[in-house]
Order: sequence, then C-alpha cells, then structure tokens
Amino acid sequence: MDKNTITGFVLIALVLILFSWWSRPSEAQLQEMARRDSIAQVEKARQAELEKEKATKKANKETQVATLDSTSAFFSAKQGNAETIDLKNEKVSVTLSTQGGVIEGAVLSEYQDQQKENVVLLSKEDSHFGYTLETKAENIKSEDIYYQVAEQTDSSVTLVASVTGGELRIKYLLHPDSYMLDFIIESEGLENLFSPSTKHIDLTWENRIRQQEKGGSFETRYAALTYKIKDEGTKKLNEMKDVTKQVDKQLDWIDFKDQFFSSIIIAHQDFQNITLQSTPEEKNSGYLKLYNAQMQTQFDPSGKQPTEMQFYLGPNDFHTLKATNKLSLSDKKLKLQNLVYFGWPIVKWINRFFILYLFDWLTGFGLNMGIVLLLLTLIVKALVYPATKKSYLASARMRLLKPEMDKLNAKYPKQEDAMKKQQEMMSLYSQYGVSPMGGCLPALIQMPIWIALFNFIPNAIELRGESFLWASDLSAYDDVIRWGKDIWLVGNHISIFCLLFSLTNIGNTWISMKQQQSNAMMSQEQQAQMKMMQWMMVLMPIAFFFIFNDYSSGLSYYYFLSGLTTILIMWGLRKFTDDKKLRQQLDDYKARHQNDPKKMGGFAARLEAMQKMAEEQQKKNKGLRG
Repeated sequence: MDKNTITGFVLIALVLILFSWWSRPSEAQLQEMARRDSIAQVEKARQAELEKEKATKKANKETQVATLDSTSAFFSAKQGNAETIDLKNEKVSVTLSTQGGVIEGAVLSEYQDQQKENVVLLSKEDSHFGYTLETKAENIKSEDIYYQVAEQTDSSVTLVASVTGGELRIKYLLHPDSYMLDFIIESEGLENLFSPSTKHIDLTWENRIRQQEKGGSFETRYAALTYKIKDEGTKKLNEMKDVTKQVDKQLDWIDFKDQFFSSIIIAHQDFQNITLQSTPEEKNSGYLKLYNAQMQTQFDPSGKQPTEMQFYLGPNDFHTLKATNKLSLSDKKLKLQNLVYFGWPIVKWINRFFILYLFDWLTGFGLNMGIVLLLLTLIVKALVYPATKKSYLASARMRLLKPEMDKLNAKYPKQEDAMKKQQEMMSLYSQYGVSPMGGCLPALIQMPIWIALFNFIPNAIELRGESFLWASDLSAYDDVIRWGKDIWLVGNHISIFCLLFSLTNIGNTWISMKQQQSNAMMSQEQQAQMKMMQWMMVLMPIAFFFIFNDYSSGLSYYYFLSGLTTILIMWGLRKFTDDKKLRQQLDDYKARHQNDPKKMGGFAARLEAMQKMAEEQQKKNKGLRG
C-alpha cells in the first residue's frame, strides 16, 4: 500500500468522524428520542397486556360455557356474546346490551355539558341496571342471560332468550319526540320453573351522577335521589349526607336526579321492599353523587301479566315532565312535574300559577334571558308598587309625628313609665289616623314573592347555558374575576352579580336604618338594642356575598335588579312626596275626629288593658303595705 492510498484512507476516516460529530442529535433531541422509545415500549406493553386480558377472558368464557350445568333451564340462554343495540329519536339516544337485555347508556341530543359535548345521563362505566329471577333450582341474574334480537327498528327492539319450555322476552320502545322509554318484561311457559309463591322480580339500579354544571357545589344542592310514594307526594334523601333508607311504602317511581336532568324508573305494578342510598362524591372529582336503589316489582312467570316499567331520561323541565305523564302505560298519576321544586305551599302556588306563566310569556318573545329577568323584575315590582307606596307613606307619617313623639320622651324619661309612654304613643297614632303596622304588613306581603323567585330561578332550565353581559351561563356563577387556589369562604372567584347584589342590599339596609332612626321613639335600652339590630342588618348583606358567591348568576342578577329598583322607587317616593301636604292631611284627620269617642283596637287596646291591670296591682300593693 503506497503513501497516497494511506493518506486517502485517513482523509476518508476524518471526513466520516467529522460528519458523525456534526450530524449527531442535540441533548434535547436525545431526550425526546428516549421519551418516544419509552412511550413506544409502554404502548407495546399495554397492547400485550390487552391481548393477554382478551385471551384470558376468552379462555374463562370457554371454560364457563364448558362448565355450565346442562340441566339448567337457562342453559342455552347462558351462551352468547354481548352486543349493543342503539335506539334513538330526535331527543335522546339509548344503548342496550343483549347481555341481560338491560339499558347501558343514555345521551341527550339537545343539551351539552361544560365540555360542549352531549349530556350523558347513563354510561356503561358509571351505571349498572340488573335484575334477578328466583327459580326453584337457581337464582338467575340478568348478566347470565344472553338475548337474541327478534324485531328491531330505530326506536324499538324485542329481545328473546330461549328457556326450557318457553322463553323470556324484553321489549323496549322509545316514544317519538319524547324522553320516555317503555321497558316491558314478558315470560311464556315458565310457570313450572318458579315456585307458586314467586310473584316478584328483584331489581338493582346504580348510577354515579356526573357533574354537568360549572363548579358543582351549587349543582350538588339540587341533586337528590327522589321518589314518589304511591297515592302520595314526592320525597327525597338528604342532598349533602351519606344516607341509606329503607322505604316501607309502595313507590310509583324512583329518580336519580341532578340539578337539571333526571333518570327515572317507573313501575306500573309498584315498587316494594325498597332500599335507597345516596353517597356524595368528593369535590372536583367530576361527579356529584353515587345513587343506588334495590327494589322489587311484580313478575308473572305464566306470562298472563307482563311486567311494565318505563324510563324517563331527560331534562327537569316543568312542561316536558307534565306532558310526559300522558305517556304512562297505566292510569297512575305520575306527577313527574313535581320534580321541579317550586318551594313551600304558599311560595309554590305563587311560582306555579303566576311566576311560571309570566316567565313563559316573556321567554315566548325570544328575548335574551338577561332581558327576560329584567322585565320579570320590573313587572313584579310594578305589581307590588301599591304595597311599597303604602309602606313608605306609613313610615313617612310616623316620621312627621316625631316632634310629638319627642315630647312624650321628655314627659316620660323614666323606665318605669315605659308602659304609660307606649299607651300615649298609641293614642297619638290613633288621633292622627296612623297605624304603626302600616309599614310592616305591605313589606311582609312582598316577602313570599322574593322567596318564590329564590326557588324558581335556580330550577329554570331555560337559563342553562344562556349568556348575558359578562356571565357566560346564567344558571351558574359568573367568574370573570378568578384565581387558581380556593380561599376560605370565597372560593376561587368573585361573582360580579353577587357583589352588585350585596352592594344594593347594603344600600337598602342603610335606607331602612335611616327610616327607623327618624321614626324612633325609644328608651335608652331600646336604642341600644336597635344599634345591635342595625349592626346585624349591615352584616347580613356581607354574609349574603359569601353565601351567594357560587350561586346562580341569574339569581344574583335578579336580586341586584330587585334591590336597585327598590332604591330607585324609595328615592322617587321621597322626592315626590310633599311632607307639608302629608302633615296637613294628618292635622286635618285629627281635627275631623277630635270629638269622636276614643277607640283603640289591637295592640293599642291590649296596652291600655295592661296599663289598667298594672295600676290596679299598684293600688293593691299600696293597700297591703298600708
């Protein structure tokens, strides 16, 4: 080998070394390559594990089939493959399984969750429905039976399981343009397999309720396992506690309810021997509650009477639920609309027969829900304006009598004369035609409406997902101002509508305190008590902020509008009320009735009677001492 050849090999080696050094990957690239290799290895191992698991399941299934009792009446029904069947209409899609012939999933087509995906009410991962049949020889569970499809359309299916001497059939029918699903179990020629005393089928239903709304804490307050007692009303388990309840009455239906949606199972031959359980899930877990129901309903092995049940899988909309009652398979009065909670009796009637129709009328114009709530507030305020005005004028009349009240304070400075002072004060009111209760009663009349809307707005599904101003969803809190970590009492956000509501509440409290001060005719002790009450009145709006911060922004928005409107009304009444004219009316009343016999009623009469009793007692005491 000559010198030139050696030199050539050396140069080639140097070029290869330099090229390798120059083209080698960076440290970041090496790390990325290692990460990809690791992911590939994990994925490969996962696929191998899945293949192994499938092989194990297949082997177990083959072993199970091989070891099945060939003498079992359900021998042929216990062999098969689990397949899914989808039923759907315009509103809901339902998934069934041929293994057990049971419902596995339900998805609503017209509603979306916070991830903008269709609302899932039931899923194979989170829910389970099953039944057990107690024969003479064995207990047959639904998961042991494989059904064959006999008939099927887009919205109905008939499943059949062959049994020695007969068959077991399950029929499903999804009503068009509805959330109601018929669920019927029929038997044929099975009476010899069951004891003559067997008249029921055992049912088990479990569902882990998903969080559908923002935050979850407000939604949790309205999520409750609810049930209807036969021929009676509805009841529910405690929303915030882990509760297990044995129900000793027959039930028409059981509902796994969250704030805006329900999964209801209805028994047209009643449920009995019921055990219900509601367990709250951990916060931020993505779930609200774990519901469980175990019950029995009628089953006729001879097939003369089918077992008729239904599922309602849809929204908690008052009109939808009421219309669904007509789809009942029996003459039962289901009263599904009672799931929309409108409050206590008096409040419930206000919501049911006034607020609901007013709200429907306003929403019929196609307006934004923020405008609907504004108009609702103005209409309600207009309707209660006469009572508001009467309340203000009563307070104004008492304010104009303050000089006379000051004279009574000076006349009776001692505490032991408090009853005499109170009696003369009531006499003074009577002379001028003023009622000390005139300012309170009209305010009490407005209170039921205030409470009614507290129950109505959080249950109005029409507000769900509706945006207004900075609030993206009027059914949940607005959180333009937010931060990462929870702060005690506040959480991780500040609701602007809640803040505005609290501020207007403070404004109304200040106005109320000013009126009380101008009307006051009190002793020193009473003045001290009044100061304490005033402090409580100031602290209450502050407390409202911490309570309502994670409530529905629509509710806070309504209360803000209501409070602001009240301030404007009181300002207008104060500005346009002529105190001189009102004082002249008081003086004219006194002049017209100064010769009338002195009449007192109610509280004033009771005070006068108490005063006479006290004077008589003092006379007796003096007589005894003498």
